[in-house]
Formats: sequence, structure tokens, C-alpha cells
Amino acid sequence: MSDADLPRREGEALVQVICAGICNTDLEIVKGYAGFLGTPGHEFVGRVVESPEASSIGRRVVGEINAGCGECKRCLTGDSRHCAARTVLGIKGRDGAFAEFLSLPPGNLLEVPDSVSDEEAVFVEPLAAAFNILEQVKIDSSSDVVVVGDGKLAQLIVVAVARTGCAITVIGRHEKKLSLARAYGADHIHSGDLPTEWLGRFDLAIEASGSPSGLANALKLVKPRGTVVLKSTHHDLTPLDTSQVVVNELNIVGSRCGRFAPALDFIAAGEVNLSQLISHRFPLRDGVVAFERARVRSVMKVILQIG
Repeated sequence: MSDADLPRREGEALVQVICAGICNTDLEIVKGYAGFLGTPGHEFVGRVVESPEASSIGRRVVGEINAGCGECKRCLTGDSRHCAARTVLGIKGRDGAFAEFLSLPPGNLLEVPDSVSDEEAVFVEPLAAAFNILEQVKIDSSSDVVVVGDGKLAQLIVVAVARTGCAITVIGRHEKKLSLARAYGADHIHSGDLPTEWLGRFDLAIEASGSPSGLANALKLVKPRGTVVLKSTHHDLTPLDTSQVVVNELNIVGSRCGRFAPALDFIAAGEVNLSQLISHRFPLRDGVVAFERARVRSVMKVILQIG
């Protein structure tokens, strides 16, 4: 650990971080993903200590991680997620949440209701990423969906997709995680080799394994003219058999950040216990140990307790 200057930016709010979560993207960033040099971390809850909007000072908040230029067409329509000049908290051009303080524009911040605990609030960002799938592809009660992976993001995807009433199958490697996925709404769970009868069966395959092999499995599972949604990020290149995509006329959808408000409202409603996803808690001074623990495949969410 080392001391750093307060990350003040003109016109932005200074937020004191309370706690932050380590996700797979953070683990890939330390390997070199996205070429980011700085403080990682983008899943957080904190308290506003300085802001050009005085009424927000003292409020507990979470924050949309994409900070756009504010002037391009995307920003002016209220969506900076693909602004060409954007910075991204802990990922691109902006120091992140694994520190005592961070900076974000006031418009990126959402107040956390008193009914939502600090640790629950940390899940707003990854749950929003899961909900983003519902913005991108049509899923309804007639859909047959398979989630490839049983980790923390895959679990949140099950939570989000289960709201549609569709049939959900989860394929993973850990019996305890698969049991949790069933509790969150999966109709079927499976560990081991892919059953032959499942090949080419599903309308939609969501790849959230955190492993390059997950894409190959997703392509095998989806039916002709079906859709594969990619949620995993990797530092290394992922091989892709494009012949399967062409012959089966598959749709491939990349899926990244989601809008925070629906995720925060869902957590505030208290319908799902997300604390079951937390495996370990560490103080910030033990950040290196926390990262090492988060790399263990059987481990779910690791929380850094900061403020």
C-alpha cells in the first residue's frame, strides 16, 4: 500500500469509500486487461464528503462507473456507457474504489436507501450488469435459457433473468455454487460434461464462466439462429470457431455495464438475499491477500472493508 493524493476532479464529487467488491474484471486488470494503470475497483458504496451539489454531502451513494464527456450525442441522450471519450472507474483513465476516496460526477451518484446495507449496495454494479441483458435481448416465459458458469456474476444473472419466468439451466463446476443458483431461480443445474441432448437446444446461452472455454460451450448449447450473450472479460485472447456462428446463423451479443437504478430498486425491495454470495471480508491493508483469495475458483465475492 502507498499514500496517494485525494482524487479531486473539477466539478466532481469526492466520495469516501465504505466498502468495495473484487470482481473478475479486477483480477484480469492486474494481469494487464484493458492496459489500465492506476487504482482498480468499481463495485463500491461510499459517502459524499465534497460536491458541487451541496445537498448530496453526507449521503451514502453508489455510482455509475462510466463518466462521459457530457457533450456527445450519447451523453446528451443520457447514456455515457459508450461515449468515445469516457473514463471508467477503476478500468479506464480514472482511479477506482480500492482506496479511501474516489471521484465521480454528481450525476453518476445514486443515493442508497437506509433499508439497504453497505454490503448489499456493493452488488448494485454487478447486478446492473446482469439486468443489462434484459435491455439487450428479448427473454420471456417461453424462452429456454442456459447460463454457462456458476460464479458470482452468473448467480446475479440467474437472479435477473428469473424475473422473466423463463426456464433457466446453469452449467458449472461447483456443487455448492450450483445449489445456490437453484435457490436463486435456476430450474436445472449441471456439473460435468455437456449432455448430448442439450447440444443445440437453448434459445439463449449466456456465457459468464470467466473462462475462455465458456464461449465454446455456449456455442455448442445454443440452437440455430439462437443468441449467445458474452459477459466474461479476459486479458488473453479467446478462441472463436466462427464456422459455428456462420453455419448456425447465430447472434452474438456483447454485454457490459447496466443502469444502476433498476438494480438498486430491486435490492431495496429485499426479495433476494445477496449476502449469501459473500465469501470473505478483508480490511484494505490486506488488499493483496484479498486478491489472492478472490482468485480461488471456489470463492465467491470478496469484500474490502475500507471506511
